[in-house]
Amino acid sequence: MEPILEIRHLAVSFTQYDKGLQKRRLETIRDLSLQVRPGEVAAIVGASGSGKSLLAHAILGILPYNSHLEGEILYDGEPLTRERQEKLRGREIALIPQGVTCLDPLMKVGPQLWKGKKDPETRRRFREALARYGLGPETEEFYPFELSGGMARRVLIASAAAERPRLIVADEPTPGLDTGTARRILGHFRELAEEGAAVLLITHDLELALEVADWVSVFYQGESVEEITPEEFRRPETLEHPFTRALWQAMQEEGGAEWS
Repeated sequence: MEPILEIRHLAVSFTQYDKGLQKRRLETIRDLSLQVRPGEVAAIVGASGSGKSLLAHAILGILPYNSHLEGEILYDGEPLTRERQEKLRGREIALIPQGVTCLDPLMKVGPQLWKGKKDPETRRRFREALARYGLGPETEEFYPFELSGGMARRVLIASAAAERPRLIVADEPTPGLDTGTARRILGHFRELAEEGAAVLLITHDLELALEVADWVSVFYQGESVEEITPEEFRRPETLEHPFTRALWQAMQEEGGAEWS
């Protein structure tokens, strides 16, 4: 099956100013290549500051103004240009953001989901999506501050799923959630993949990623240093990079606790 998302030698850097007007370039992602196919959950794991979230922003076309991107991002076999990003973002390509603060605190959930549409078909579609994730129609009348962390994340997933996207980019979707809730959230992404979507899961929760992902790409200092399946990760003799082996050792010592 052909990949829906293909990244070739992606590099992302930022122009910064030191004292005075002297410029310098900060490299964050150095050389990243990967492919994600329909029906797959691909996980990107790495320590904080390794560039994981910047990958999501690069795919969606929402990098900061002072960023510089090199390499190629292909969607459905064609370059993912700025024009295509704007056309597909929120439709065929959905972002589940890292923070729930993207929900407007002054607007009820329902109008945020409907995005200005008030026809019965739109409301029915989003109510079905909410119900799929255990949220009743009364959720539409809540303000974001009335939602628990788990509820807010399920609202974000429902919002994305209702558009029936072909590619879902989930950027750290489980921080602050208890293990049971986090496991259910990631299980929803597995379901979406089984229905044909491609899911790129960006996370620092390695243990949970191993439960739902078809394969895992390990990020270290802005590079993908190893790409392995969950089965390979559980056999330490197959791990090649020292950072990957250190992650395996940390899981053994901490009983699978999160690492950062």
